[in-house]
Amino acid sequence: MKQTAVVTAGTAGIGLETALGLAEAGLAVTVVGRDAERGARAVERINATAPVHSARFLAADLASLDAVRGLADRIGEDGPLTVLVNNVGAMFPDRQDTVDGIEAAFAVNHLSPYLLTELLLPALRAGAPSRIVNVTSGAVGVAKRVFDAVEPPGGYYGFHWYGRAKLANLAYTLVLAGRLDGAGVSVFAADPGGAATDMTNGTMRDPKIVSPGLRLLWPLVRRKFERSTAGPASLAAKSSIFAATDGSLAGRTGVVIGPQTLPVDPFRPATDPRIAGAVRRLTERLAPVTTV
Repeated sequence: MKQTAVVTAGTAGIGLETALGLAEAGLAVTVVGRDAERGARAVERINATAPVHSARFLAADLASLDAVRGLADRIGEDGPLTVLVNNVGAMFPDRQDTVDGIEAAFAVNHLSPYLLTELLLPALRAGAPSRIVNVTSGAVGVAKRVFDAVEPPGGYYGFHWYGRAKLANLAYTLVLAGRLDGAGVSVFAADPGGAATDMTNGTMRDPKIVSPGLRLLWPLVRRKFERSTAGPASLAAKSSIFAATDGSLAGRTGVVIGPQTLPVDPFRPATDPRIAGAVRRLTERLAPVTTV
């Protein structure tokens, strides 16, 4: 049976490098993105490496829950799925709402990969042994750990809200691993560390993305972060590629793969049942899963 992979936000940066790595490993790769021209260029670059299977592009705006549902329908029609890499991620300097009226950072970084994953579970079970890889971030360490509502108390600060959405997704990832244990579907989180991407070269240079208490120190913190961890996207993609393909992880699940492509301890709050329960209740209210 042909092994297949889906990589969201796979037309550039870490996502494209992940797609290249999966194609090199012999998987038939589908890259998902919003822009058809970038998608065509990504497919051309992947296919230029002479992979075993040609790549393809599917267009979807993953800020829209209806678009996520439509994407899941299209992928599900293809049959069994071997690897799903939820690489999509976005940080916003100013508060934005999606077409669904949901704060954008939470929608893109958590609700989108959650809904796509849940809707593709039948295909992943059919493709077992299969793997789900959710890309996480060190920004979880600055997250407000309150999930009674979409928006935490206090002002909007993009870096912290990005971290909060990633924390929600990490908590979900670990719970999902337990749910699927024994089903032939392994679940991993992959931390790419720092990388020279549009996010780090653009949004993260704006001091207003952090709270006032950190703002004066932010240029120093950011530069230290960039010097110590930031590298090319090809290096940052290695944790996702490892989680998706490495044989040493066969039979394992619920593992966080760090930037050095080694298992690391999960951020402790993500393992807190109270946080996981609050995330589940909020998530199920905002993005109900309906299957036929």
